[in-house]
Amino acid sequence: MRTVLVTGPGGAGRTTVAAATALAAARRGRRTLLLTADGIPGFPEDTEPTEVTDGLWSARIDSGEHFRGELLALQDQASVVLDLLGGNRLDGEELTELPGSTQLALLHTLRRAVEGDWSRAGHDLLVVDLPPLREALALLALPEQLRRYLRRLLPPERQAARALRPMLAQLAGVPMPAQWLYEAAARRDAELAAVQTLIEARDTTVRLVAEPGPGAEDALRTARTGLALHGLRVDALAVNRVLPRHSGDPWFAGLAAQQEKTVDHWYEEWAPDAALCEVPHLGRDPRGLDDLARLDTAAGGAAGDGRLAGDAGLAGGLDGRGPGRADDPWWTESPGTPDGLLPGARIVNTGPPSGDGDPVLVWCLPLPGAAKKDLQLVRRGDELLLTVGPFHRIVPLESGLRRCTVSGAALTDGVLRVRFTPDPGLWPRTG
Repeated sequence: MRTVLVTGPGGAGRTTVAAATALAAARRGRRTLLLTADGIPGFPEDTEPTEVTDGLWSARIDSGEHFRGELLALQDQASVVLDLLGGNRLDGEELTELPGSTQLALLHTLRRAVEGDWSRAGHDLLVVDLPPLREALALLALPEQLRRYLRRLLPPERQAARALRPMLAQLAGVPMPAQWLYEAAARRDAELAAVQTLIEARDTTVRLVAEPGPGAEDALRTARTGLALHGLRVDALAVNRVLPRHSGDPWFAGLAAQQEKTVDHWYEEWAPDAALCEVPHLGRDPRGLDDLARLDTAAGGAAGDGRLAGDAGLAGGLDGRGPGRADDPWWTESPGTPDGLLPGARIVNTGPPSGDGDPVLVWCLPLPGAAKKDLQLVRRGDELLLTVGPFHRIVPLESGLRRCTVSGAALTDGVLRVRFTPDPGLWPRTG
């Protein structure tokens, strides 16, 4: 199933573009499911997939309902502990969702779409209306982070001691809750793994929506670094609410000229890696299926100047991605690596240190737009802790690099290069 994750700076019209993209794909014969937390004029408000028109279904994400259901279920699982402590049960009517529940509800909905009960509908395309850009990047990194926390706090190997729990329960006089805790952690890890697999899949891409202007230009420049850090691939940038050029009104002409300048910069920065689709302003807020269809038609017409890198229209670029996990964004260079090594290649010199001038392995990660002053790098065990401005990621090292020490790092031409020198105490010796 092809998946498109739609996000952009706040107020750029990402929900409208997501809906228009889903409708455009459905009208081209693809069974499409749209997930959104916001109401869309002309779309049903149901929290289960409901048909909107031929080939298009939508489901609204209700974070409050999900939060209440999850907390009540946890309360039932922990009933023994609550009774032991004399706790009073909470009723669903008195529960108010807490910060963070929106993100967890969206992850839960994604799991249902990819491998749960909704996956049996056989959709060809999943369009997900994500939160604004900064929040969306944090959300897409959340499954990997939560799984790491679970592995650290509740290591699966610790379950080997479960044979002792009946004896410990008799000694303590109360049932031991550890088993259900481990089982709940295992279920959560499996659910998060399914969502992480969806995010990292080769046929999953991010589609950015932005209204051209200086503020959006700065936001996209910063977000580009975060997208690269997490290995998220952008298939298109929808330039939304583009004003008509060559207006006779000086005020509109000035706005249009500012927009055109920004759009020119975006073509230089994003094309040809990502298609740019210009979506003209309708002169009003889009309402209903007819207006959403006009956005697709107008976007196709706006591509006539030949600047669109890909198919015209909002449904362009939704084909051509093969299934399976995408390559990691980083790669490793070793002595003798040929020029022009492409990202994704993994060439690791596994030979021992030579004595005179130990071989150096260079771990490379593209970080377009990153500045040295915003970059922090820490090696801890078998992981690299990377911080670039507001973005943070913990990257596991490949097996060859785990037996090396970090001997230096540099950020040049938008690529972070970390130098590793084999550790004689850990590197296998020959002869």
